[in-house]
Amino acid sequence: QVQLVESGGGLVQAGGSLSLSCAASGRTFSSYTMGWFRQAPGKEREFVGAISGSGGSTYYADSVKGRVTISRDNAKNTVYVLQMNSLKPEDTAVYYCAVAYRDYARLEDQYDYWGQGTQVTVSS
Repeated sequence: QVQLVESGGGLVQAGGSLSLSCAASGRTFSSYTMGWFRQAPGKEREFVGAISGSGGSTYYADSVKGRVTISRDNAKNTVYVLQMNSLKPEDTAVYYCAVAYRDYARLEDQYDYWGQGTQVTVSS
């Protein structure tokens, strides 16, 4: 059974940094795209960024580009990390990790498995 578990959320002041982890189990994910999404209160879930199966390609939403880095450790089958810097109050949201059996996935319906989410709150 595929399981994705996020961790690392919490409360941080604006301008600070936070690292979220996603532990994937139940399958070998080294060939699949692994992404991060977020959902702020009253808003739809939105794409944050993703990393390719090999880890050689990453892509991000414009709203976070330059402030966010995604990495993965396939040797740990698989832990992948969302590093967020220069956080803003508008980054407050529940953050979800997800896996897609395709390349360059940016849309929710392109992802096949989801974690339960972890709350990130950025105070001003």
